[in-house]
Amino acid sequence: MPAVESALQQQVHALYHTHHGWLQGWLRRKLGNAFDAADLAQDVFIRLLHRQPSDVREPRAFLSTIARGLVIEHWRRRELEQARLETLAQLPEPQAPSPESRLMFLETLIAIDRMLDALKPQVRTAFLWAQLEGLTCPQIAVRLGVSLATAERYIAAALRHCYALRFGA
Repeated sequence: MPAVESALQQQVHALYHTHHGWLQGWLRRKLGNAFDAADLAQDVFIRLLHRQPSDVREPRAFLSTIARGLVIEHWRRRELEQARLETLAQLPEPQAPSPESRLMFLETLIAIDRMLDALKPQVRTAFLWAQLEGLTCPQIAVRLGVSLATAERYIAAALRHCYALRFGA
């Protein structure tokens, strides 16, 4: 395995050396912020170290695809943070949570967002309707235009996904 790791590290190093400057500039144009661009450029290469990219024929397209996903995640995280700040601003001062509680709340929101994003669209929709609107499986089946068994499978799949993330099963 060390030879594989070494080859992977060499490939990532070559990509980094050749394309890091270009990628950081590309991200700076997308984000309008050099600091966030630098952070996300590093995150792209960290992701590469956790993957095992095969023969990369179009390195800039490959890197920009990974970076585009990180940019979307970045903006989503910013939107969540902004919504949280707006909610906190509406609370009377004595009810405002501590900085530690706020951080835990934001981390939880990000984890929930990632969990929901990993679900197939109809599974996510069924799960949200069940959890947020209190709809039953028969009601979800009607709304989605699927059979009752399919609606039940969607809810079960979402719950299994939540359980696996929570308990590592």
